[in-house]
Amino acid sequence: MKNVSMDTITQAFLDYCGEETDPRTLFLLTKMVEHAHAFAKETQLTHEEWMRGLKFLFDAGQISDNERNEFVLLSDVTGMSSLVDMIGSQHDGTSSSVLGPFHSVGAPELPVGGDLKQDNEGATVVVEGVVRGVDGALVEGAKIELWQTAENGLYYSQDAKQEDFNLCCSMVTGTDGRYAVTTVKPAPYKVPDDGPVGELFRATGRTPWRPSHLHFIVQADGYRSLVTEVFANGDPYLDRDAVFGVREDLIMDYVRHDDLDALPDGLAIEQNATIPWYKVDFDFVLAPENS
Repeated sequence: MKNVSMDTITQAFLDYCGEETDPRTLFLLTKMVEHAHAFAKETQLTHEEWMRGLKFLFDAGQISDNERNEFVLLSDVTGMSSLVDMIGSQHDGTSSSVLGPFHSVGAPELPVGGDLKQDNEGATVVVEGVVRGVDGALVEGAKIELWQTAENGLYYSQDAKQEDFNLCCSMVTGTDGRYAVTTVKPAPYKVPDDGPVGELFRATGRTPWRPSHLHFIVQADGYRSLVTEVFANGDPYLDRDAVFGVREDLIMDYVRHDDLDALPDGLAIEQNATIPWYKVDFDFVLAPENS
């Protein structure tokens, strides 16, 4: 097209796409470019503003590596990750939430009731519940992955003093659908703010803090995979999570106990539990695979 104008450039781009373009890809590209071009025209975007945006993306690429992905963080803090999660959670099961950048594949498997606390500092916390379907049926053989920060607010991949896979595990439910693990309370923490995303926080007066939470992935044959987080009731950042991950059904309560006789049966930590200890009861509800 020789005479491209503000009115024709969007269609010009679309006309350049070949007939062999995958229909879904073409649909997504069409909507993305239509919205992007409309944004530029509506805001009368200046060349300097656009170049600043491109530099922001360049800087995000420069700071990213195998341990840190600034683009994932950008998706999180702009609400896009949570919006995609919510679009995919329009069912009767437990809500999904953001995966985050610190999930590590290959965490060691613990038996139900296993001890994840080990020698980590902090009060003993027992987290247990069941996995069931939306019909109430208990799910045997569900694989659960759990990972969290230590008491200092750092994941093991951020902290050279922690061993690999510290406070990370996988677990498989038995016939009763139950999972149980002993651990410590995770701490609130700041998302990385020493890069481009930090500039965005400071430019908009936002907090980079996240409320304390446990990460979970729950998978079982015949059910949709669930990627989610469970948050502590009463956390000071619960209503201003930097990545918009909190959902009403993902809030847990730490219930204090001062009696070791009240510990659930079958815990590997029974002999080393401290007082006070805390109990969390949280069940996961999985939606059918094709829902």
